[in-house]
Amino acid sequence: MRFLFLIQGEGRGHLTQALSFAAILRKEQQEVVGVVVGKSPRRQLPDFFIQKIDCPITAVESPNFETDGLEKKILLGKTIRKNLLKLPTYWTSLQKVHQVIQQEQPDVVVNFYEPLGGLYSLFFNTKAVFWAIGHQYLERHPEFTFAPNRGLEKILFRLHTRLTAWRAAEHLALSFLPKMDYNGVRVVPPLLRQEIKTLEVSLGDFYLTYMVNPGYAEEVITFAKNNPSVQIKAFWDKKGAAKIEFPLPNLQFNQVNDQAFLEAMAGCKGLLCTAGFESVCEAMYLGKPVVMVPVAGQYEQACNALDGELSSAGKKADFFDFELLTTLTYPDPSQTESYQKWTESWPSILRKLVYQLESEPRGDQSELVYVSN
Repeated sequence: MRFLFLIQGEGRGHLTQALSFAAILRKEQQEVVGVVVGKSPRRQLPDFFIQKIDCPITAVESPNFETDGLEKKILLGKTIRKNLLKLPTYWTSLQKVHQVIQQEQPDVVVNFYEPLGGLYSLFFNTKAVFWAIGHQYLERHPEFTFAPNRGLEKILFRLHTRLTAWRAAEHLALSFLPKMDYNGVRVVPPLLRQEIKTLEVSLGDFYLTYMVNPGYAEEVITFAKNNPSVQIKAFWDKKGAAKIEFPLPNLQFNQVNDQAFLEAMAGCKGLLCTAGFESVCEAMYLGKPVVMVPVAGQYEQACNALDGELSSAGKKADFFDFELLTTLTYPDPSQTESYQKWTESWPSILRKLVYQLESEPRGDQSELVYVSN
């Protein structure tokens, strides 16, 4: 079967998930014919993705978050206003998506939480089946925990998530731990790259940190300056930054590089990161303690941090709290082993999905976007 990916390009997680899924598909003798990546003016597409995806890449301008002047906090009002003003640009992007789909004729379009994917399904017709994949699709599951006291943000998060999966035949919800399928949601393991399974885990002399928004760098620099005996390796994807920078003797900043980041994780004492999904999953696989910091103003990450705590993935914090990280102990080895087995069940899940697709007529996959209480 021919697969085409739509990828939300903000941050590292969706890109590494796409790389992992592409590797699984190819190992199962399926074909990845192309990817469309929603780009952001704030970030550049990482070199590691360009080098490893091994198929044509089309970059299109896509809706994305707007931050404050410090590139730290997500500003919801500004995000809505700016994206509404760019609707003509996004319509041009949708036409480019349609052109790629018409050219490649995929059997399946896999959407990694890119909002253009849902809009495409709304306005364009295609014979391809749509699959939506991401941690966010757990929001329809009764075991998912929402961040409290943020009613409007919860509604907008759920609306946005439903939009990205408009008319999707499969809602593949990535989960820290196994759960029963529910209400059209198929709960699946995290998508981890094969490289992580070959790393030698060790205990180095440094802590690792990753930030999706470069504004959090000031918190890291302040801690490193006040604690010169603590060694820190930081990764970010700040546009225009040098490959490696050394603001302090005990602190280095690295541009995001997938292999370098994984190797650093395998050798670190622990990970402190913004509360995305992928980095936390990688740390769980390697048995490293984790502290998760939700990006200010990003409701999705507030939910991620709660889910991570309930899944024993790590602890949440309101800022880059290295002192909390130093107090955490390593996970029980049996817990790590159980988690590793969960992540390695993807090939059998994919075979079942492909068999189902080949055996059953598609039917009408349309659905209404709605938000329940």
